[in-house]
Amino acid sequence: MAVNWFKYSSPPAFYPLAGRLIPWFAAAAAVLALIGIYVGLVVAPTDYQQGDSYRIIFIHVPAAWMSMFIYLVMAVYAGIGLIFNTRLSGYMARALAPTGAMFTFIALWTGALWGRPTWGAWWVWDARLTSELILLFLYLGYISLYAAIDDPRRAARASGLLALIGAVNVPIIYFSVKWWNTLHQGASISLTKAPTMAATMLTGMMIMAVAAWCYTIAVALMRVRCEILEREVHSEWAAEQLAREAR
Repeated sequence: MAVNWFKYSSPPAFYPLAGRLIPWFAAAAAVLALIGIYVGLVVAPTDYQQGDSYRIIFIHVPAAWMSMFIYLVMAVYAGIGLIFNTRLSGYMARALAPTGAMFTFIALWTGALWGRPTWGAWWVWDARLTSELILLFLYLGYISLYAAIDDPRRAARASGLLALIGAVNVPIIYFSVKWWNTLHQGASISLTKAPTMAATMLTGMMIMAVAAWCYTIAVALMRVRCEILEREVHSEWAAEQLAREAR
């Protein structure tokens, strides 16, 4: 039996689906995070160059990955909302933005903690670090711009355009270590080369990355449900849903 996924582009149809998915993704995020932390802190061997200080990569690298990936997904949703004028796309873009900003901040903060023993400085105006900082400003700018405009439609269009323009920064972040001479080390994982780290380290890092993505989905779905009810509060189905949940 074929499933008509297009029907879930409607907020009334998506709302109950999101409610069913949230517990699964939240539980997966918690379990995977515990496994990833155990692998990273206990099972993974000590690095022969950086000692145990390298273990911050199990937080830093997944956070950096997610900061870029979430922005791209947010920009895609914003673009779909601008082109097809779909309400749910705008809701999804705005729901992802706070989590993306959080992961960007975590990437910068843990990078500073890693950089102090490795480079001898908390911060340098390195191409990778500077472009990642710009990404944080783009997230905050997107959130602030939408909040500053009273008309929801105008706010969605303006913030959506900002999200699309800011997407140019993501490839700059990724390729900065190749385009310029930077203190930041190159990628340890590549699609065209074998990983340059031990298999246990790679396993722990990938588990943490999947945990971060499951967390992102769960939190984004929670925010989307809240925004759907807020925006659709005057509709009959939303009033029925609120009454049902209040019982």
